[in-house]
Amino acid sequence: MDIHGLLSYEFLGTFLLLTSILPTSTYLDSSHEVQLQNIPRQALSATPQNIIQQYLQPRVRAQLGLKPFRWSEKLANFANSWGNQKRTDCALIHSNSNYGENFFWGSGRNWTASDAVAAWASEKRYYDRKNNRCANNQDCLHYTQMVWKQSFSVACAKVICNSGDTFITCNYNPHGNVIGQRPF
Repeated sequence: MDIHGLLSYEFLGTFLLLTSILPTSTYLDSSHEVQLQNIPRQALSATPQNIIQQYLQPRVRAQLGLKPFRWSEKLANFANSWGNQKRTDCALIHSNSNYGENFFWGSGRNWTASDAVAAWASEKRYYDRKNNRCANNQDCLHYTQMVWKQSFSVACAKVICNSGDTFITCNYNPHGNVIGQRPF
């Protein structure tokens, strides 16, 4: 990535809208599982290996001595299903599953998995490790989910919304960002 691309992360408020939320304690109910089963098989197409490697975030976790994520087909099906449901409006609404969840939204269709991971990883500077919290008026929960020690698997999906914008969602299992616990 060139310096222009790196500098664009400083202006995330202009170009990106990021969101992260603590997962609820509810599990997928049978009605939600049925929704996943009704998604056409072609919508749940396999993610190419080079894209999977971008989502696995190996360098971010390795810097902290954490085990690398494993790609989960079950999570991939879930992420694809949720992403496809958001295609019509690109709304950054959480699925209310028991998975950890990071979103990335970018104007236009040229955003990549690496862009999403870099944006989330850039929040590291806002994580106050000593006090286990985000700096005042800053978001670091995407970063802490990425480096949550007890999260072992991940899968992500990218969709181009009807507006032409990019929506990327990553799901983590087990979820992180548990209140009172440290990520690593």
